[in-house]
Amino acid sequence: MWSDYLLFAVIGLLPSFIWLLFYLHKDSHPEPKKLVLKVFFWGAITGPAALILQLGARWLCAPTNDFNFFLATLGQSDFRFVLNILLFAPLTEEFLKFFVVRQTVLRNPSFDEPVDAMIYLVVSALGFAATENLLNIFTASSLSLHTALSVAVARFLSATFLHTLASGVLGYFLALSLLNFKKRYWIFGLGFILAFTIHGFYNFLTWYFYYQGNLGNFIIAAAIFLIFIGGLVSWQFQRLKKYASVCRLPFKN
Repeated sequence: MWSDYLLFAVIGLLPSFIWLLFYLHKDSHPEPKKLVLKVFFWGAITGPAALILQLGARWLCAPTNDFNFFLATLGQSDFRFVLNILLFAPLTEEFLKFFVVRQTVLRNPSFDEPVDAMIYLVVSALGFAATENLLNIFTASSLSLHTALSVAVARFLSATFLHTLASGVLGYFLALSLLNFKKRYWIFGLGFILAFTIHGFYNFLTWYFYYQGNLGNFIIAAAIFLIFIGGLVSWQFQRLKKYASVCRLPFKN
């Protein structure tokens, strides 16, 4: 029994680890393994934190003393549900993924190249996505090997990839803020808005097509969107590799 749960957990973690190897391969100067694992771990910890914040925000939209009623209505496509996927979820998740990097990496000597900003934001995002994947597997209506594999494959190609792309874009603008320190807050703010918009638009596609029962159109629309943003992030990686290392860190107290 416990071996089954362990197998399901490994399957749930695979999408994040596969993407992690892919993105780390893009870094010509590998980061310290301990620091990468630390960022990944804390990124995973933010998963439950984001869920609590989103539940709290949804409750504030329509407060109720009946907790069981509140839980029973979470899956309904009402205005709270739409607000969550378009506003609360992208806002809290993108902030928390960045917060991990801000607290663990930005003042670390290993953070010495502009491209590191993208690498570490992506690592944080993959930790977060790992928690999401596990929650999706273990809260499925029927927990089985087929379910675990189906969820893992689907999220590898969609939600996990989306998390890396949104955070990668934010990492790019974080790097630009290093290179233009006087305008760092404007640059970072623009990047956060863009990352938030990418995340929110993907969630909109999910709601509009998938939850409306049109899986085929969702797959087509999501694939086009993710490929486009993936091309943008790839270009950003290549562009940052051309910049020399920098030493000044943003957001100093």
